[in-house]
Amino acid sequence: MHKTTALRAAAAVSAALLLATACSGRRGNDDNGTAADGACKGQQTTGITDKTVKLGGIYPLSGPASAYGTISTGVDTYFKHVNAKGGIDGRKVEFVVRDDGYQPPKAVEEARRLVEREKVFAVFQSLGTPSTAAVWDYLNKQKVPQPFVATGASVWGTDDKHPWTIGWQPDYVSEARVYAKYLKDEKPKAEVAVLFQNDDFGKDLLGGFKEAVAGSGIKVVAEESYEVTDPSVSAQMTSLARSGADVLLDVTTPKFGSQALAADAKNTEWNPLHIVNNVSSSAAVLKPVGFKNVQGVVSATYFKDPADPQWADDAEMKAYKEALRTYAPDADPTNQFHAYGWAAASSLHKALDAMKCPTREGLRDAVRDLKDVEVGMLLPGVTLATGAGDAFPIETMQLMRFKGERWQLFGDPVDTRKEFGSPGH
Repeated sequence: MHKTTALRAAAAVSAALLLATACSGRRGNDDNGTAADGACKGQQTTGITDKTVKLGGIYPLSGPASAYGTISTGVDTYFKHVNAKGGIDGRKVEFVVRDDGYQPPKAVEEARRLVEREKVFAVFQSLGTPSTAAVWDYLNKQKVPQPFVATGASVWGTDDKHPWTIGWQPDYVSEARVYAKYLKDEKPKAEVAVLFQNDDFGKDLLGGFKEAVAGSGIKVVAEESYEVTDPSVSAQMTSLARSGADVLLDVTTPKFGSQALAADAKNTEWNPLHIVNNVSSSAAVLKPVGFKNVQGVVSATYFKDPADPQWADDAEMKAYKEALRTYAPDADPTNQFHAYGWAAASSLHKALDAMKCPTREGLRDAVRDLKDVEVGMLLPGVTLATGAGDAFPIETMQLMRFKGERWQLFGDPVDTRKEFGSPGH
């Protein structure tokens, strides 16, 4: 799969900054003279010692996607929890969070700060497709690991020119296939209206959905896009309602997800099956709309919902909630974004444990050689698996429907790798 025009454009926004860095910046290991010896001779050890490992993260703590900023709280809480138990392989984790406001040029600035000033071992998580697209050229040129980016764009798994970057969550194409399969089974003649964010995130999921329903009785009858700088999506929702579609596929980030759900609830003359993509399925997105107004909404997930009572006695969930009470007492433990951050950080913990060398190269290789690794916060049956020709760590999802005041899982987990093959193959 080739990078789309929008993804190339996002990277181009930062081209001048990247060029300046390539010409004048120095690699962290060159600055510090830190390189491994012995069996790992010559590999980079910037940001990691026998006692510490320094990680960076870039999140939209402000701006139109600031709801995602709470992910960093989950990550930070996990690392503090682990540090209290002695760290990761004896190393205490220092986690440095930077705010890019969901702006690609700012993401480049923060990536450079993390690498050149903070001298982090890895940039663990850059959030959002536009921001990640803007920084991955720089990080790969600097040979700095960019593991488990917080975006499901399929390009992170199909591109072969950026070996230092890899995704984590199920990619948007695979997620779209899950919704397509559901409609084929339940509404094989569905007419679908689509609201989508006008960037690689939105286009990736929409494209995957169209490809998955091609040749079936399901038809996309209306499409409306929005920009992240738009104040609202009310006009788009009004236009989509005129289509009379019986399914609304909602491909949005949290702010616009809430707006779309509210507009759907307000329009009592149009009552489509509302499918909201995973990244806007948090209760924090639904709650402002009023739980009574989002009954029956469908989505899909791959990690445990902290608001679901079925996990009340789950050991990992107990550890997560206790850690939040200790290290982030003002954080809402039922917020799925906190649980997402915990799950992603726990996954990185597993990858760090699997390094053959405690080096940047060691982490780069470890995240691409995961053998059905179990992570406590992931749903039963969901594991991390990568290998030659497969750079998609998680490819299993389960459908869920909102009922009462929480999501309820239904159906069986769908291993999209087995069901459809990996995206781009």
